Amino acid sequence: MSKPAAKPTPEPWPPDYKREILWRHRQGERLNKDPGFLAGAINAYRSPKSAVQFISDWGVIHEPRAAFSDDAPPQIPFVLFKRQREFIEFVIDCLYNGERGLCEKSRDVGATWCCVWISIWLFLFYPGAAVGWGSQDSQDVDRIGDTNSIFEKIRIGLRALPPEFMPDGFSFKEHMMFMRIINPQTGASITGGVGDNIGRGGRTLIFFKDEASHYVHAEMIEAALSQNAKVQIDVSSVYGTNTVFHRRRENGVEWFPGAKLEKGRTRVFVFDWRSHPSKTQEWYDLLRAEYERTGLLHVLAQEIDRDYAAAVEGVVIPALWVKAAIDAHIKLEIPDDGNYAGGLDVADEGGDLNALVTRRGPILKTAEEWGERDTGETTRRAIAACRNCGRMDLQYDSIGVGAGVKAEANRLEKEFQMPKGLRLIPWNAGGEVQDKDRKYIPGDANSPANGEMFQNVRAQAAWSLRRRFETTYRAINEPGFTYDTDDCISIPSGLPLRYKIEKELSQPIMTQSSSLKMTIDKKPDGARSPNLFDAIVKCYFPMKNHRLMKFSDDMLNRLRIEGPRRRI
Repeated sequence: MSKPAAKPTPEPWPPDYKREILWRHRQGERLNKDPGFLAGAINAYRSPKSAVQFISDWGVIHEPRAAFSDDAPPQIPFVLFKRQREFIEFVIDCLYNGERGLCEKSRDVGATWCCVWISIWLFLFYPGAAVGWGSQDSQDVDRIGDTNSIFEKIRIGLRALPPEFMPDGFSFKEHMMFMRIINPQTGASITGGVGDNIGRGGRTLIFFKDEASHYVHAEMIEAALSQNAKVQIDVSSVYGTNTVFHRRRENGVEWFPGAKLEKGRTRVFVFDWRSHPSKTQEWYDLLRAEYERTGLLHVLAQEIDRDYAAAVEGVVIPALWVKAAIDAHIKLEIPDDGNYAGGLDVADEGGDLNALVTRRGPILKTAEEWGERDTGETTRRAIAACRNCGRMDLQYDSIGVGAGVKAEANRLEKEFQMPKGLRLIPWNAGGEVQDKDRKYIPGDANSPANGEMFQNVRAQAAWSLRRRFETTYRAINEPGFTYDTDDCISIPSGLPLRYKIEKELSQPIMTQSSSLKMTIDKKPDGARSPNLFDAIVKCYFPMKNHRLMKFSDDMLNRLRIEGPRRRI
């Protein structure tokens, strides 16, 4: 059977819309004239792996901002960029694995249009498929003539398709109603719902919840949808920390192509503005300057930077500073050399994760987390991950379950399995403040001493990390600012778990103890424990008065004479 011809090689962004339209016109003529070609195309598009191809070949979007452009009409081909293709794959993966999905997005990245076209693809090629859509307001779901509403977007898409793809007997007048579109040939449907009882009483294959973070009565909607569809996809910009959307995102697991994820946990897709090829740093800087002039930086932080805590007071590390640290080693020409250091946060409660990070100088090098509950296995995994780092201090939880780390490390030492140069340093978050008599602001005789400022090491270390981010931000944004690169921090843009790291760094807030000293609330509003944040804090704040593991003279002599018997 024939398939549609290969499309031209994509042009650099922005796309060549005239070339795209010409290709579609030629393919449309062939679909009309060649029944074999049409049958082959329909058969190819029915494959689950072909959703991206179908949308890339025939999708359109309505872009009113292009009305005065000579390069593109208001209705333009939906040319997918890489992250949009991955998002479509994410939704299809959730669908075929029967898992719930959540998309945390910046505004204007095309996520809703992707979901619209997934709905159309299911409607056309999967008999009996029931697709549901819901939102807080009926005008967001369907309002005739309003291209901001979901169903008007779907109508635009269906009308733009070659008529050969439309179901037999389909009538735009009879089968495309208010909040309801029916496929008379296969029984597939797309239906909408609004308010607190979205989806109650119905059954769908997949249900899309638009702007789910903004629902007023989100728990009532969750109850109404609980038996509607196993696969629900929440798509939203962010709005506050005390929401069902935020809690679900906190307890989810980030998806990436090829990921093998734990069953039963919400898959999370992060759709950041940086993944859009037209949204450059220059674009962001101009937008930020505009919002700053009008006193609306908190809106920018929420809608563009996906900052849940944009309106939260007392955040230890502002999201703006964290964003500035992305690839700071490139921007500030920080050398990638020096000794390594690491931080290990040990899981200490149900559902918690172990987290391990390493750095070289001020540059964060690796980050990983896992759910193993056995501290012995956690210790071995962490040590194995550090075996090629040379001389290195790995700081770990030494209180509670973390005590098991020391026991396992001692066993490995006795059996000569510790990598050469690796030292495990106990780190007690609730311990006594370091350099407690030293002034909090060096050189300022009027500033309080560290012991007067901080309740414990956790607060002191978190504030030290804040100072690193502040220094990095000022070094990048303030010409003439004097700084030492050793006082900065850089997060490589390609680092695994980068988006989760960004979010966790700006989750903890500052509070005061009964003695009016600074403490850190890591889980405001019941948020999930920020394990990566804890590991990074340990990694960047070396303990000075630590007690190293001690070995007998006999063991040291054996090490000198015999050398290590085995190494990881």
